Amino acid sequence: MAERMGFFTDTSVCIGCKACEVACKEWNQLPDDGFVFEATSYDNTGALGASTWRHVAFIEQSRPVRAPDDGADEGIERWLMSSDVCKHCTHAACLDVCPTGALFRTEFGTVVIQEDICNGCGYCVSACPYGVIDRREGDGRAWKCTMCYDRQRGGLEPACAKACPTDSIQFGPLDELRERAEERVERLRADGHTEARLYGESPDDGVGGAGAFFLLLDEPEVYGLPPDPVVTTRDLPYMWRWAGAAALSLAGAVAVAFAGSRRGVRR
Repeated sequence: MAERMGFFTDTSVCIGCKACEVACKEWNQLPDDGFVFEATSYDNTGALGASTWRHVAFIEQSRPVRAPDDGADEGIERWLMSSDVCKHCTHAACLDVCPTGALFRTEFGTVVIQEDICNGCGYCVSACPYGVIDRREGDGRAWKCTMCYDRQRGGLEPACAKACPTDSIQFGPLDELRERAEERVERLRADGHTEARLYGESPDDGVGGAGAFFLLLDEPEVYGLPPDPVVTTRDLPYMWRWAGAAALSLAGAVAVAFAGSRRGVRR
C-alpha cells in the first residue's frame, strides 16, 4: 500500500475565493447546484452534497458597534472562511455499512464510492458522522469527494489543492501534514491567536483520525462541524454479540419447551 495521503485545510489563510469549489466541479464534471444566491451570505452552495464535494463556508462574526446617535448596532468583527470536504476517516462507518462493496479504501488510504456499483440504498448517508455523503436527485446513487483518486494515480495533486491560491488547502503525506499543521498552530498562538486549534488530526479521536483535517480559529460548532465525532458503527460488534446470545437463548428455550411437550405426550 502507498503512503497515506491527505488534506490539511488551514482556514486562517482561506480568502473565500471558491477556486477549490470550481476546480472540483470542473475536474469531476459535477452538475451545478441551481445557482442559488440567498442574499444573506456569499455562500451560494450551502453545504456539502452529492454535487458539491468542496464547500466554502462564510461565517460572519459580529460585535456591537456604537453609532453616533448612541444607538447600538451590529458590525462585522471578522469573517471565518473554511473549505469543507469529506474527512476520509480512518474508521469509516460508510465502509462498514455498504452492502454492495461500492465503497472501498484506496492504496492512498482514502475512501471512494464506485458509482457503477452503488445501488442507492443510502446506508452510507446515515452512517457518516459528518453528514458528508448525499444521494443525487434524479440519480439515487451516493456521491462524495474522492480526493481526486484518478489524479493521484497519475501522480497529480487533487484539483482543489492545485487551484487554491493561498495554500489554504495543502495535500501530501498525512504524517508530514500533521507536523506542518502543529508548527502552524504554534506560530499562530505565538502571534496572539490563542483560539487556533487543529480538528480531526488526532488518531485518538472518535474516527481514528481524519484523512482531511483542519486548522480552525474558533470552536468546531461555529464551522458546522461536530465537536466530538464518533464512528457510528463502533457498537456493532457488541450489538451482534448480544443479538447472537439472545438468539441462542431463545433457541434453547424453544428446545426445552419442545422436549417438555414431548415428555407430556408419552405419558
